[in-house]
Amino acid sequence: MECVVSLEGKKGLIFGIANENSIAYGVAKVCREAGAEIGVTYLNEKAEPYVRPLAEELRSSFIMPCDVQKPGQLEAVFEQAHTKWGKVDFLLHALAYAPLKDLRGRLVDSSLEGWHIAMDVSVHSFIRMARLSEPLMKNGGCLLTLSYLGGERVIRGYKMMGPVKAALQQTTEYLAAELGDKHIRVHTISPGPIMTRAASGLAEFECLLQEVYAKAPEHEPVTIEDVGFLAAYLASDRAIAMTGNLIYLDSGYNIMGD
Repeated sequence: MECVVSLEGKKGLIFGIANENSIAYGVAKVCREAGAEIGVTYLNEKAEPYVRPLAEELRSSFIMPCDVQKPGQLEAVFEQAHTKWGKVDFLLHALAYAPLKDLRGRLVDSSLEGWHIAMDVSVHSFIRMARLSEPLMKNGGCLLTLSYLGGERVIRGYKMMGPVKAALQQTTEYLAAELGDKHIRVHTISPGPIMTRAASGLAEFECLLQEVYAKAPEHEPVTIEDVGFLAAYLASDRAIAMTGNLIYLDSGYNIMGD
C-alpha cells in the first residue's frame, strides 16, 4: 500500500508569509514539494520584496497583496483562485497581530481598539476565509490555522494573545462542526516556539524558547519544515477522517506540568 503523502492536483492558498523564517513559508515549501499548486499573499508593499522571491522560487500560481483589514483584498485573492483554478483544496491561515502597546502590556490594560484589531486579524479573518472557501471546496477541503499553548494556559509574555488564540481554537471547532457535511475539515496546529518575525514581538521570547525545549521530553526545537510536514498530511486525502482537532507539535512540552 502506498503510504507517501501526495498533494498532486491540489490547490492551496498560503496566507502569512513574511520572510524565509515564517511558518507559512515552511508549509508552502513542503506542500509544493508534495505536488500542490499554491497561491501566496503578502501583507503590503513593504513586505513584497521579502515574500515575492520566495513565492517565485516555489513557482506559485499567483502572488497577491492581502491585508485582511483592507476591504476587498481578501475577496480578491479568492476571486483569483476561482479564475485560475476553479477550486481551492486547502489553505493556511498564519495571521496574528495586535498593536505593540497592547501586545506587550498587561491584558487588564489592553485597549478596546487593540482588542478589536487583534480579534479581527487573528480570528475573524479565518472565519471570512472559511466563508469564501466554502463555495470553492465543492469536493471538500482543509482549512488550517496556527495557535500556541498560550491559548490554553498562562504563558509568561503571551498576554493578550492568550485569549485571542483561545478564541481562534474554539472557532476552529465550530467551523469544523458547521462545515463537516461539506467534507471541509478544519484544524488548529499548535507548534512549540519558533523564532519568527511575529514571535520577536513577544516580550522575553528568547528566554521562553530556551525554557520550553529544555523542559520538553524530546528537547528538540520545532522547525518551520516540521509544521509543513504536518500541514501537508492534514491537507492530504490521508487525513479525510480528521477534523476539529487542536494538534500539538512541540516536542511534547504540552504534556509537562509546571
